[in-house]
Amino acid sequence: MTILLSDPEVAAVPVRESGEPLVRLDARLSPTRQPVRAGLAARLEDAAAALPAGVSLRVVEGHRSPADQQAGIDRYCAELRVVHPGIGAVELRRLHSRFVSPIEVAPHVAGAAVDLTLVDAAGDELDLGTPIDATPEQSDGRCYFAADGIGADARAHRDLLARVLGGAGLVNYPTEWWHWSYGDRYWALVTGAPAALYGPLERAA
Repeated sequence: MTILLSDPEVAAVPVRESGEPLVRLDARLSPTRQPVRAGLAARLEDAAAALPAGVSLRVVEGHRSPADQQAGIDRYCAELRVVHPGIGAVELRRLHSRFVSPIEVAPHVAGAAVDLTLVDAAGDELDLGTPIDATPEQSDGRCYFAADGIGADARAHRDLLARVLGGAGLVNYPTEWWHWSYGDRYWALVTGAPAALYGPLERAA
C-alpha cells in the first residue's frame, strides 16, 4: 500500500536539521538553476553521471517556499472539491497529499526534493508517460510511478530514472514519477533512517 505524505507515520519522523545550505544547481542539470540542499545537489550530479550518453536530467523545480506550497494546496483542493462535492477535511487532505504535500512535511519546502524529467541530446523531453505535474485526475492515474497504461518507452525511461536516482540515494514519491527526494521525512521513513536531515526552510538564498 502506498504511504502518502499525509500519513501520520511521516509526520512522526523526527528532524535532526543538518544546517546544510541551499545551493543553486548547475545549469546543465537545471536551466533555471533551482535551489536545493547541498547534499541533494551532489547526489543529483552522481545520478546524472550514471546516465547513458545522450540522455540528461532536467530539474524543473527544487525548493519551494511555504507560501508557494500553500498556494499549490489551495489550487488543487479547489479542483478536488469540484470532483468530489461534499468531501470531508480528512479525505481532502489525503487526496491532495497525492499531488501537493502538507506544508509541515513537504520535501520541497525542506529543499530536499526535485521535480525532474529526462531529455535527449537536443534538449527535448523523453517520453515518461505523462507531463510533469499531471494530476491523478488529469492523467487517469498514469502519473503514479508504477502505473499501468503507459508505453514501453515511458516504462523504460521511468526505470532508468529509478536506477540512477535510487543508486544515488534518492527516493521516489510513488504518486508522482517526477518527484524524487533525499534527506526529508519521507526519505527517512522509506529508507529506515532514524531522522530526517532537512526541515522546512522559509526561502531560497
